[in-house]
Amino acid sequence: MNTHPNTHRERIMRKISLSCLLFVLYITAPVHGREIYVDNRAGDDRFTGVQQQNTPEQTGPVRTLGKALSLAMSGDTIVLKNNDVPYRESVSLVGGRHSGTAGQPFTIRGNGAVLDGSKPIDPKAWEPCQGGVFMFRPRRTSYQQLFIDDLPASQVATSTAARRPPKLGPLQWCMLNSTIYFCVEKAKLPQDYYLSCADQQTGITLYRVDCVLIDGLTVQGFQLDGVNLVNGARNVTLSNITCRGNGRSGMSIGGASSVQIARCALGNNGTAQLLTLPYSRASLHDTLLLDNTAPGWVDRGGTVYVEGKAVEGGLERLPAE
Repeated sequence: MNTHPNTHRERIMRKISLSCLLFVLYITAPVHGREIYVDNRAGDDRFTGVQQQNTPEQTGPVRTLGKALSLAMSGDTIVLKNNDVPYRESVSLVGGRHSGTAGQPFTIRGNGAVLDGSKPIDPKAWEPCQGGVFMFRPRRTSYQQLFIDDLPASQVATSTAARRPPKLGPLQWCMLNSTIYFCVEKAKLPQDYYLSCADQQTGITLYRVDCVLIDGLTVQGFQLDGVNLVNGARNVTLSNITCRGNGRSGMSIGGASSVQIARCALGNNGTAQLLTLPYSRASLHDTLLLDNTAPGWVDRGGTVYVEGKAVEGGLERLPAE
């Protein structure tokens, strides 16, 4: 009879221990991330994004990548629908909610969609200069790009000491004294083209994230960088990405960041196709860095590996295999 209280207490303790064990197993069990769907034609940012198609319950795709990122949690996958219409927005991935694990990375699947930071130029904003050359002063002037039908136009380099723009052929442009100069074709005017220039600052910013995969995107028309790993972005993989027509660089790899760049193409960017900064680490595989408008790689620090071998000093061209 004297042992009954102890026996009862032991039973309670065993139940508590079992509950604690089940709780530990629950919180340490692998979590399978959700898929969040984005459709910039049929989507709606009031929806939840858990279904690819619209539903009466409003569980269909959201309209913007930014909204999907606000809904996403660690290990999730965001799936963009490619409607041949650019996603005109600038987004940031920050901290643990936009991170994953080695086995379950936080993922953005672009499916070949375009993320575009350019803005149409009002035809009335162009002023005649001389001959077939017209000029326009954009809102952002430190770095710029000009687009014709959403594709980078042919740029002619200018000297900072120049007082006048260089000779421009039809459909060529240059930047001088914070002004864009553009040469039209014979018997045409700027309003005969769909012209746009870089407006939003950075396409995709990654800050203090871990285990991120971004695949299948074209990132263009941003005033600074297409993709910028600002600081502490670790174990990032960028695959099948084209960065073109961005004002400063296609990709910028910042301090204490590590990235795998695979099957990417960087060209037609303003001052560098790839920009690396101190304490960064970039590994390039089967990747094309064009030196058509700027050096393929501008080396300001960090470590770069090409097909597994460390390289130094900057690359003018890195051909794809």
